[in-house]
Amino acid sequence: MATPFSPAQVAQFQTEGFLAVPHFWDATEIAAMRAELERFKSEGKLRNVATEGDGKTTASQKANLQLCPMSPHSTLFRAMPFAPKVIEATEQLIGGPLLLQLDQVFLKPAHHGAGTNWHQDNDYFGITSPVQGTALWTAIHDATEANGALRVIPRAFHEAMPHTRDPDSDHHVRCYPDESQAVLLEMEAGGAIFFNYGTPHATGSNRTEHERAGVALHFLTIEANAKARGGLSRRPVLTGPNATGGEAEYGFRIAGTWPREVENALSKS
Repeated sequence: MATPFSPAQVAQFQTEGFLAVPHFWDATEIAAMRAELERFKSEGKLRNVATEGDGKTTASQKANLQLCPMSPHSTLFRAMPFAPKVIEATEQLIGGPLLLQLDQVFLKPAHHGAGTNWHQDNDYFGITSPVQGTALWTAIHDATEANGALRVIPRAFHEAMPHTRDPDSDHHVRCYPDESQAVLLEMEAGGAIFFNYGTPHATGSNRTEHERAGVALHFLTIEANAKARGGLSRRPVLTGPNATGGEAEYGFRIAGTWPREVENALSKS
């Protein structure tokens, strides 16, 4: 990937609310993420958050498997937000100083993988301006229409939509945007999609013969965090005068370890 982004790419993100970037991660990095995902599965770390339509009873015929946060369970995913290209790209899109708010993975099993309904991230996070936060969504496997690729509503981030409790999930919320305006973002494994906290987005179900997973990191500016719901916590500071490379938050330095963690994940697979 060539960084920084071009002026046209930055303008698209600022105008449309999202930016799709093929080949953001190389094949070795994606192989490491897949190896770590296999470990999560073997150790039973993924939880089915899909319900039977009542918001509480775990679904028996469909599954939307989630781990949130990932960082306490994985040195690879703990290092991922500190990768230089992540920091450079994210700060270029939303400004800085920058911190990590959240990291998670969703896996849709083959044949019965459930999607995530429409929502705006800012309904969870509550920052004053949704353009001061962005998700970085990574395709761990090829994401297609058939297996429930990400969809977004362009240019819809300025207005906070009404959200209700999602009956298809044990903890999510949902909204009801005009789906006729939706854009399907099919993406080969290794591609990334940035979308700001106000952009409505959803994923579909997976009825194919292969599983599909996506990793999502959420970033916001320190200025936004100070006013956010649940702000001023010990979220990892990535840039600016208070950034310590992870030492303040984790007790040891994380910055600079991404290449080593990729190698370690592959060596254990």
